[in-house]
Amino acid sequence: MSVLTINAGSSSIRFAFYGPGSDPAKLEYGKIERIGESGATFEVSAGRGQTPARVALEAGSFRAAVESLLQWLEAQPRFAEVTAVGHRVVHGMAHSQPARVTPRLLEELKAAIPYDPEHLPQEIELLDSLRRRFPRLEQVACFDTAFHHTMPRVATILPIPRRYESKGVRRYGFHGLSYTFLLQELARLGDAACEHGRVVLAHLGNGASIAAVRDGRSIDTSMAFTPTAGLPMSTRSGDLDPGVLNFVATTEARDPAFLQRMVNHESGLLGISETSSDVRDLLAREDADERAAEAIGVFCYQTKKWIAAFAGALGGLDTLVFAGGIGENSAPIRQRVCEGLQFIGLELDESRNREHAPVISSAASRVAVRVIPTDEEAVIARMTRETLARPPQGAEV
Repeated sequence: MSVLTINAGSSSIRFAFYGPGSDPAKLEYGKIERIGESGATFEVSAGRGQTPARVALEAGSFRAAVESLLQWLEAQPRFAEVTAVGHRVVHGMAHSQPARVTPRLLEELKAAIPYDPEHLPQEIELLDSLRRRFPRLEQVACFDTAFHHTMPRVATILPIPRRYESKGVRRYGFHGLSYTFLLQELARLGDAACEHGRVVLAHLGNGASIAAVRDGRSIDTSMAFTPTAGLPMSTRSGDLDPGVLNFVATTEARDPAFLQRMVNHESGLLGISETSSDVRDLLAREDADERAAEAIGVFCYQTKKWIAAFAGALGGLDTLVFAGGIGENSAPIRQRVCEGLQFIGLELDESRNREHAPVISSAASRVAVRVIPTDEEAVIARMTRETLARPPQGAEV
């Protein structure tokens, strides 16, 4: 079974081809970025170490970007060998496992759009477009929320009137595909904490979250009802006093659409710095720009707080993992996050950290601190194969 994986964000689409076999190689991959903005690009790489081919793209809307992707796929000989497509779907509601894409599932996802209006419409657009254009292809939805279905109720209940829980208002958690990969990598590396210990996983990228894992099961995570919650991110606010939104709405006569846009696209690092949502830009400017320095300071401070809080929830910490674009590539951020965490037994080796070594904790550290490049697409490919190898369930027919 050759698999195409698709990972759609609010302004990007990433894809990869995986060959047949039990441990398939990533044969080719690419991405469309800056959808809906000027300077949209379509980039394709033939494999690790290959210089990607990049072209400018007219992608004024997500639908236009999907059409460009489908036209490109039709022209690829490799696509003719694909028998299944696996998708990252951010919100899975009650789903704890991947599911075949059927008309019934599509209707279910459309009904769930109010729970995640930032991601689900684009993901549904892709699922539906592929189903209509290439009906021969099996499709599988791999849900980011599924990883966190093991959380205890004390971690999922939100402190608002109980009647809203019956409407699905609870902590779901996200980045589950990334966390699945990181636990698998810990097992491959021989870190026993992934199955019998206390692990904090820090996925730090444009979207950022932290998960607490005990004995291989998620017990808590920073994102909540939506991916806007938790840490401050590139353009998302993270946790926010609800009174702030009431203040903005009443003093500026703003509607819910404005507030949704503000907390998802105008806040976080961008909102504090007023210049950039990119950590690399802010680090370069922090000595001369107080706003950039404050944005970095808030991000590192809040990340440290969540790690320490989850160490408390876990009753200690055995392994901390950094992943995501920031977690994997920014030594200064990792160092600042870890400063002051010696009280939980964590000590960083500064030279290893600067070199982006796989293990950046010191020999004396009681907590192993690892840097692991995450790979959501590999998880999607594996889940797609496993799902299609099983007979369809009642809801999947």
